[in-house]
Amino acid sequence: MTGPQSQLLFEAREFATELFLNKVNKSVRYHNLEHTERVVLACEELADYYSLQPEDRVSVLIAAWFHDTGFSSGAEGHEEMSKRLATSFLQERNADASLIQKVGACIDATKMPQSPTTLIEQIICDADLFHLGSEDFKIRNEMLMRELVEHSKENLSKKKWRRKTIAFMENHKYFTDYGKRKLQPVKERHIEELKQHDDNNNDSKKEGKKEKKEDKMLNVFTEELKKETETKKRKEKDNQTERGISTVFRIMASNHANLSQMADSKANIMISVNSIILSVVVSVLIRHLDENKYLILPTIMLVLVCVGTIIYAVKATRPNVSQGTFTKEDIQLKKTNLLFFGNFHSMALPDYDWAMKEMLNDKDYLYSSMVKDLYFLGVVLAKKYKLLRISYNIFMYGLIIAMFLYAVMISYDAFFVKTTVETTPFIK
Repeated sequence: MTGPQSQLLFEAREFATELFLNKVNKSVRYHNLEHTERVVLACEELADYYSLQPEDRVSVLIAAWFHDTGFSSGAEGHEEMSKRLATSFLQERNADASLIQKVGACIDATKMPQSPTTLIEQIICDADLFHLGSEDFKIRNEMLMRELVEHSKENLSKKKWRRKTIAFMENHKYFTDYGKRKLQPVKERHIEELKQHDDNNNDSKKEGKKEKKEDKMLNVFTEELKKETETKKRKEKDNQTERGISTVFRIMASNHANLSQMADSKANIMISVNSIILSVVVSVLIRHLDENKYLILPTIMLVLVCVGTIIYAVKATRPNVSQGTFTKEDIQLKKTNLLFFGNFHSMALPDYDWAMKEMLNDKDYLYSSMVKDLYFLGVVLAKKYKLLRISYNIFMYGLIIAMFLYAVMISYDAFFVKTTVETTPFIK
């Protein structure tokens, strides 16, 4: 995916997460953020399996994030509301019309009975009911039942729900080859287990005891699932923070490197230009000074300007390497920046290897070293640009003065010679 597509997907995720956390009723136990994240993961798995093109991939993933956001306005007609939210979100970000159309079609396809017509619509339909062919089917199915009972206020017994589930699963079909090959066999096994469970539990007392036991197990599983989800979110947040920090350091280091290259290029320009001027002065102009003594002063000025410019340009690009050693005490006190070669180039490999491992195992030391590296890069850059500015100033103002002197001396000589010739009497 391109940068804009990744950014759009990131914003879709943030938008949907915000809706689920703040707008969707907490009593929605199944069609919640956790279900949405599972559908997105399933879509990613299927997208990888089919090697989807970037636009199709981003379309199905955005649709996955939005397909149940309509629950923020209630369960009834939530697909249409989800579609409107997705369309509004994409239009505000000037998304292509084709992308908006694909996302809307994917969300429409998830409406029961499912009716996908394209591959990406088939993918999101199979992802939406991925749990039917997965090992966590029982937990997810129980959550769906509780959600329906709470919202419909229907007196739905476990036996009745089990039979409704069997009927639904027997009528359901997966649309993708992936679903047919990998999910369908697991789904059929779940159907058989449900049927056996239904046949073996005609005794209501026994069923009641078993249902209580199942409720207890479900509560345990639900708590474990919540803990797992919270841990996952916490890790994900930490990872995002780590990625953000890495991005900042990477961008700053890249900017420093680019600025350093620009400074070196400007210095090379100054060295090249002034070297050419000096070559011309030495090879052409100096040999004629005996005949044109009035040009001696501006020529000396021009040579001094060129030499001064070259000196400061060379100083701007001249490398400065430190002693390149450190002690174990420096590492333990976190004084040495191991990211700069000047601090370790004279050390033996085992010592450097040990020091690097110490730094990598200490996050604070690592970040501190990265900060120091950026800081001293900035200090070097400031020195470079200061010397470079002096070099450019010498060249600019010195060249103006030298050219002015040439003009004055040539004009003076012409006027002086002309006046002398006119006022001196002819001597035979």
